[in-house]
Amino acid sequence: MKKPIVGITLDSRGIGGYSERYPWYALRKNYTDIICQAGGIPVALPHHREQVKNYTHMLDGLLVTGGAVDVAPELYGELSVHPTVITNLERTTFEIDVVKNISALSKPCLGICGGMQVLNVARGGSLYQDIPTQLPEALNHVQKTDRHEASHWVSVLADSQMFDVCGKNNRIQVNSVHHQCVKNVGHGLIVNAIADDGVIEGIEDPHLPFFMGVQWHPEFHVTEHDHALIERFIAKCQNL
Repeated sequence: MKKPIVGITLDSRGIGGYSERYPWYALRKNYTDIICQAGGIPVALPHHREQVKNYTHMLDGLLVTGGAVDVAPELYGELSVHPTVITNLERTTFEIDVVKNISALSKPCLGICGGMQVLNVARGGSLYQDIPTQLPEALNHVQKTDRHEASHWVSVLADSQMFDVCGKNNRIQVNSVHHQCVKNVGHGLIVNAIADDGVIEGIEDPHLPFFMGVQWHPEFHVTEHDHALIERFIAKCQNL
């Protein structure tokens, strides 16, 4: 059986760090590991917007990764920018384009952490720019422990694809490394997971085979539910 080809979005940097003189791309290794382990073929997607349609016709699915950047507030209609916000407009506009195109083809799409926020903004939704400032009663969503450890509980909503992925468990543990979260949910999306403080932890489009975002990092395989999520995503890519 042909293995599905899964595009993975990249972070990008200017000079410094890995290359002292030239811009470069970056991707944490466990993103590609989980695709391979689940039976897919990971393909990195450089930020060439003119290639988006070529990319999406070639791919069987899309994984939008997290990273140390935020979606620019201008992309969801906010003029003021919180001091903690760090943007990479080239990356984010590319990701929004590729999400829109993969969605139009009804191909599977998974957004992780910042990737979930990209999915929401691509559908016209908005974000809280800084949880500690705008939601001061919220939990600490930037855990101090290692990412392969759980940080808090999440309630999974019944009648969602996520509920089925989690074996119809309505309470799961997740890790947490994000200072932003969904404010207004994008068009056609529903909430499928919520933290105990009310922060939205998961979204999906119930009308597509698989269009889902999670605020945690399942690539660290903290629980069996993380493993099940990646397995379901790749299975949907396989079944196109």
